[in-house]
Amino acid sequence: MARAESTKGQTRIQREKTEQILEAALEVFSKYGFRGSTIDQIAGQSGLSKPNILYYFDGKEAIHAVLLGRLLDTWLEPLEHMSDSDTPIDEICAYVKRKLEMARDFPRESRLFANEILQGAPRILSELQGPLKTLTDEKTSLIQSWVDAGKIAPVAPYHLLFSIWATTQHYADFDVQVHAVLGDCKEDCFETAQAHLDHMFRATLRPET
Repeated sequence: MARAESTKGQTRIQREKTEQILEAALEVFSKYGFRGSTIDQIAGQSGLSKPNILYYFDGKEAIHAVLLGRLLDTWLEPLEHMSDSDTPIDEICAYVKRKLEMARDFPRESRLFANEILQGAPRILSELQGPLKTLTDEKTSLIQSWVDAGKIAPVAPYHLLFSIWATTQHYADFDVQVHAVLGDCKEDCFETAQAHLDHMFRATLRPET
């Protein structure tokens, strides 16, 4: 359990220390994964001593749990905003844009999530099978209703979402590869990616006349 997260009435300094630790841990976990990360690495990244880290958290498992809990709330938000619309292609492409913006603005969080999934999601499987699946089921039903009404081309709703996740999160999870190929062009890269993905998904979703 994370003592700093569960204790009410923290002082300003305690809150700052907690955030300092979490920020450092996010950097470490996103680079090395859960198994490859240590409290010593987090201490070195944060500039705090190991005993200071352990005063606030019981261990790296507790720190990791807090980060994953925060991440899942952030992760679900773009999909939650997808709603019924008379222009469903615009609605879906707006979701693509939000997911790409997350890859741009929260690359470490994306890699933290990817690392957890690659390990078999031992610490978040219940969340994936619970809130994530519930929300995904709800939105795929909405997409299917657009297909049935002829508002978008026939697509497999779940696989459409998988494709969106894969193409947008690639820019965070494989950013080293992206930059190795394209060079240091972060803003231009995301603008070009946005234009490409928007064109690709509109072409995929446009119903035949």
